[in-house]
Amino acid sequence: MSIKAKYVHTNLIAEDWHSLVDFYIKIFNCEKAPPERHFKGKALEKGTGIPGAELEGVHLKLPGYGKDGPTLEIFQYNKMMDRQMIAVNRPGFGHIAFSVENVERAAEQVLNAGGKNLGDIVTLETADGAKVKWVYLTDPEGNIIELQSLIK
Repeated sequence: MSIKAKYVHTNLIAEDWHSLVDFYIKIFNCEKAPPERHFKGKALEKGTGIPGAELEGVHLKLPGYGKDGPTLEIFQYNKMMDRQMIAVNRPGFGHIAFSVENVERAAEQVLNAGGKNLGDIVTLETADGAKVKWVYLTDPEGNIIELQSLIK
């Protein structure tokens, strides 16, 4: 039996949440979904399993979904672990994807805003004959982004 569920958000832990929020607003036209969050205390410590944890950040409305769509939650902890090596084939959550009109132009904007390139822009054909142009890049903190466009 499945759980009745609705997708709500994806969480991204930032090294500098203000800068990363600015990147996603500038490049992908995300919008803040107030209020900003500032959490600390016993409930947060118990919920995270991190003694002395403090957390702050904001949710961003993702483009194309309106006010009730899923959000990208960008938070920053007061106590951070070291970042592991970034790789598109690492087990776990891999990337966030955005559909764009022009992959080349969008990739150029990401790179100009401090992102990094992970691979070349390529086109793949799906089993039903649709063609998708895409590329993997990172945001300024190294989180993987896919830019994609259907070719008609």
